[in-house]
Amino acid sequence: LPEARGAPLLLLYLLALRALVHVSHRQLLSPPGRGGARDFSAHRARGYLDDITAIGPRTVGSPENEVHTVNYLIEQIKAIEVESTDAHKIFIDIQRPTGSFSIDFLGGFTSYYANVTNVVVKLEPRNGAKHAVLSNCHFDSVPNTPGASDDAVSCSVMLEILSILSKSSEPLQHAVIFLFNGAEENILQASHGFITQHEWAKSIRAFINLEAAGVGGKELVFQTGPENPWLVQAYVSAAEHPFASVVAQEIFQSGIIPADTDFRIYRDFGNVPGIDLAFIENGYIYHTKYDTSDRILTDSIQRAGDNILAVLKYLATSDKLTKTFEYRHGNVVFFDILGLFVLAYPARVGTIMNYIIAAIAFLYLSKKILQPKTRVINNLKKFSTAFGLTLLSWISTLVTVLIVAVFISLIGRSLSWYSHFYVSVFLYGTAATAKLILVHTLAKKFYYKNMNDQYLGDMFFDASLMVWAIALAMLTQTGLCSAFICTLWVAFPLLTKLMIHKEFRQKGTTVRFVMMYMLGMFVPYLYVMYLSWTVFEMFTPIMGRSGSEIPPDVVLAGLIVAITVILSSYFINFVYLIKSTKTTLITLTTVFFVTLMLVCSGIFFPYSSDSANPKPKRVFLQHTSRRFHDLDGNLVKSDSGIWINGFDYNGISHITPHVPEINDTIRTQCDEWAPFCGFPWILPVHFMFRLVKNWYLPAPAILPMSPVQFKVLSKELMPLNSMRLSFEVSGPSHMSLYIRPHEGSTLSSWSLGDGRPVASVGGDYFVFYSHGLHAAPWRFWIELTASEKHADETVSLAIAAHYFFGEDKKSPQLHALMQRLPNWVFSSGWSCTYDLFVF
Repeated sequence: LPEARGAPLLLLYLLALRALVHVSHRQLLSPPGRGGARDFSAHRARGYLDDITAIGPRTVGSPENEVHTVNYLIEQIKAIEVESTDAHKIFIDIQRPTGSFSIDFLGGFTSYYANVTNVVVKLEPRNGAKHAVLSNCHFDSVPNTPGASDDAVSCSVMLEILSILSKSSEPLQHAVIFLFNGAEENILQASHGFITQHEWAKSIRAFINLEAAGVGGKELVFQTGPENPWLVQAYVSAAEHPFASVVAQEIFQSGIIPADTDFRIYRDFGNVPGIDLAFIENGYIYHTKYDTSDRILTDSIQRAGDNILAVLKYLATSDKLTKTFEYRHGNVVFFDILGLFVLAYPARVGTIMNYIIAAIAFLYLSKKILQPKTRVINNLKKFSTAFGLTLLSWISTLVTVLIVAVFISLIGRSLSWYSHFYVSVFLYGTAATAKLILVHTLAKKFYYKNMNDQYLGDMFFDASLMVWAIALAMLTQTGLCSAFICTLWVAFPLLTKLMIHKEFRQKGTTVRFVMMYMLGMFVPYLYVMYLSWTVFEMFTPIMGRSGSEIPPDVVLAGLIVAITVILSSYFINFVYLIKSTKTTLITLTTVFFVTLMLVCSGIFFPYSSDSANPKPKRVFLQHTSRRFHDLDGNLVKSDSGIWINGFDYNGISHITPHVPEINDTIRTQCDEWAPFCGFPWILPVHFMFRLVKNWYLPAPAILPMSPVQFKVLSKELMPLNSMRLSFEVSGPSHMSLYIRPHEGSTLSSWSLGDGRPVASVGGDYFVFYSHGLHAAPWRFWIELTASEKHADETVSLAIAAHYFFGEDKKSPQLHALMQRLPNWVFSSGWSCTYDLFVF
């Protein structure tokens, strides 16, 4: 086949698949379902959304969160109650729990909350109900953001669903509990207070959690269970616009995405199974000031409302809810097909099917190698060489592209593709494709120069089949449900090969053969492109908020190589079937080098302030006053400044030209002897950021109107050479406690969590504290065990107070600095204090 016909055919094929995937991802709504007209009104839900976001940022402890939003929700719920039918009863409860727990998220820390707010509504049949299904959203937002997608839109959807269900003349079989929780952004505190303390929690048999990792688009089912396959089946049966993937579930639960949801709390502390959904589109503006209601399409609200209403109805009328223990065991393989429907089957069925398909592939390949018997050893040598060369081409491609990514990172051009994704394809995609083709072209020219082209094409097809068959067996053995992807890449290619095996051997590759080949590969190629679109939509924005430790270009380059290798698996054999790859290699290499030069020149600026599609850089600024005390309580060091953290690998290198006083002379220095380097981290994310990539700009000391009050209540000698220190702390709604036992000392117990101290990355202990309104002073104790020779200085303890709202939030100096930042920056600023003591 001439290269001039083969390469364009392949390109058109891939472009056609991409167009199908694009249409699928942008098609938010399918026609109205079984009932014809839609029950859910997106326009009414949008009204709720606009009202909630108009209140402003809803930080835990602020009047906006604890008073204004709560009053609004109660007002709307009472209005819904008035219009409800006699078939139902509605109960409203305002819960303000206090509690504590430890969690292994972000390296591990302990959380303490006091008087956070939950608005809880129970809708049940007139005659009552013993069992319930929970629907959860949160109305609080991260500081300085309107939080439309995360998570006001979900609360708006829930209000509309409550209205629809309450007006129905048909009673539900089970109760539906709607939890509007007011402290999720404080790392899941309010949901913990509800599931561990509220009297209605005991009746809950399943839940649906509504979340966001982006702004609008489709809501993805990315977690289910644990186990309880009947929940997946409920979604499959009821959802009108399905979008679900067990791949997303296994990626999220692996911990490589720095996020968590209330799903974890209900699973771990309530032992309740559920479904976790999240909006994932446009994560560039997630947790920024751009997360406004006008950016969420009405169709996006409609599809979420249709799906959640249908699934809640299904669960609230299901007999399985009364005896969930009977359907508890077993996992499910599930994935949607272009958003049209969901395929779901038990994992044990998938395991059997995977092993059978892998066995068939191994038998087919064995038969080819073993016939004729006189050439078994020769066939085995040739096949082993092709197999090894295939793996070598993949590994060398990965190494080559990663070298390019490291080079780009070292010269300070990371994230050049952040606002222009096509740049990553032209840079890393062309390099990966060219390297793959080059390796096989050289092998064909120098190693296989006297061998039949058709034989080589056939052999390298079989080599790829062997790789995928082995991968299928190995992933199935590990228990990963995502092994179904390998199933597609073994079953369909094998079937295609069996259907057109004669054409494989015919001299001269024809266009007819290529078309039949592409048709046979249509399903696996379409699905992998559909899945890769979702993966890139999730991961690309995350690279802008993943900290300064991980080079994002290396991560994205690795992903692009993985997708390139997968997509080329059964096309690389065409290198041996076409007459020449010269034009293709020249074209790919030219595109690569031109893109590389443009990236090195800095023409592709990473960030964008485009009002229609902003892709901002995230920067946190904390005007900090620090005080360090010795064992006798004497002040040994104090300073103040604005601590500046960039949330991506570039640090603040792009900002420095706009603020000249931020230079290398004021880079942050770690106080090694102080917990967490002596800086007021709001969360234990220190391992994600290098101090050399942030700055501490000297500024006048801040004098909060409500300063933190820290008291030692008592020191008690305990048995076994232990000491108990009791403290009382009062201060703003958000505080961080840092504890570092000295050499020879051990933090053995405390009054927090379950009593067992949980250390963070690095060995220090971190406690995240928050409170709602009218909270009493925080009292706690810690117990330490020390050897006699280290009994003088046992522990360093520091308390940081964070002022996220009110008069103490921003100093004039902080406000002035934030005003000087360029418009492509989203800056979140607040004031804080850090006080360290030694005991």
